[in-house]
Amino acid sequence: MTRCLTALIAVLAVAGLVQPAAAGAAGAVKEDIKDALARIPGLKIVSEGPAPTGYRFFKLTFTQQADYTNPKAGTFEQRLTLLHRDTDAPTVMFTSGYNVSESPNRSEPTQIVNGNQVSMEYRYFAPSRPTAENWAKQLTIWQAAVDEHRIVQAFKSVYHANWLATGGSKGGMTATYFRRFFPNDVNGTIPYVAPNDVIDPLDSYDKFLSKVGNDPGCRDALKAVQRDTLKRRDELGALAEQASKENGFTYKIVGSIDKSLELSTIDSYFAFWQYQTQADCATVPKPGAPAKDLYAWFEKVGALTGYSDQALVGFVPYYYQAAVQLGAPEAYDSYLRDLLRYPGEDVPKTFVPKEIKRPKFDYLAMPDIDFWVRTQAKQMLYVYGGNDPWSAERFAPAKFPWSDNHAYTVPAGNHGSKIAQLPAEQAAEATATVRKWAGLPAQAPDARAFSTQSAPAGFPLFDADLMMIDRPKF
Repeated sequence: MTRCLTALIAVLAVAGLVQPAAAGAAGAVKEDIKDALARIPGLKIVSEGPAPTGYRFFKLTFTQQADYTNPKAGTFEQRLTLLHRDTDAPTVMFTSGYNVSESPNRSEPTQIVNGNQVSMEYRYFAPSRPTAENWAKQLTIWQAAVDEHRIVQAFKSVYHANWLATGGSKGGMTATYFRRFFPNDVNGTIPYVAPNDVIDPLDSYDKFLSKVGNDPGCRDALKAVQRDTLKRRDELGALAEQASKENGFTYKIVGSIDKSLELSTIDSYFAFWQYQTQADCATVPKPGAPAKDLYAWFEKVGALTGYSDQALVGFVPYYYQAAVQLGAPEAYDSYLRDLLRYPGEDVPKTFVPKEIKRPKFDYLAMPDIDFWVRTQAKQMLYVYGGNDPWSAERFAPAKFPWSDNHAYTVPAGNHGSKIAQLPAEQAAEATATVRKWAGLPAQAPDARAFSTQSAPAGFPLFDADLMMIDRPKF
């Protein structure tokens, strides 16, 4: 009878209907994960959706305080997702820093450790927003870090193995800030392509962009197409206006379609290197190219309608944070100044609706983070791209022997750089480090097996910087 029961449990486990018995409890069946989640205070299961074999995928909400300095400010429901494999497996805390993806994606660290993944929507990204909005008080890096801390602590009642934190770009920044304020919550943090915009009077971005890539001809071609666009703004503007009418685009936030066109043109140089590769230099139109071809190129790199109200609305919380705490690169536009109608307007505050009041910029927030990373951080592994403009100002984690910090650069990599794209020896080293922090043996499959080109069967392709492919430069 015991043998039959054990065999039945094994079959059900393979089907994902029950979990295998814990060590030392032969024949026992673990509590169903749905029942375990139901016991977490403040957590609500919205739905359970399809998931690849061996996993279960849940859409959830978690009750958070709107302002952790003022309990009377009320609460809001923060969206989460959970990709569950096994309560005894490592768990990765992921955030894009923007909206949460509602697909069962696995981040690269989750793939490396074959673990569970809790994904968090950043506060103020709809619908994870308090009803009584107070941007100045509620939308800060500390408030968001407390959100993440409360989620990790709540889920630790179910997932007892090691925890990691990760995210790409703003998600990588978020993972860093979370670790700065709550250094003992996780066993390791893996931020991808995370900018470190400490105030720099000699803007490192300008220096980087003036030398990016290994082909001066490509840089010249990009600058030439920008100048050509601004000289032909009436011609290109007509195409943008036609597209705007067809799609119902408006421009109340930035002020006009002409201003959107100019700002998108300025940003196209940065945006090209952010998401394209050196091979894409061959696609840059030459001055005088047909307007429709030029317009189509911008659609790929950074649409000339990219600053419409409809394109901006989902990213306003980011622009607000960039304007009051995070900082942002200065516009790389000195060679375009004679053609600009709106000089000095390519800054974050331009993209924040005027009705949202902004406090003065917090000049202490980023230096505090930078100082902590340089002097106190432990178990941090940063991945950057060699051609990614956001890598111009990067985090430099402490190098003390006890720090166990690491920083890697993907040669010629862009803003989607990953461990799998590193040279083989570095990829293996980084993979072993991540597994060590997860409490697993260092030996693992070749890190390149975790690239998006060979995503595990049943999983959608995962972008290290979810929800950002179509967003503007900042």
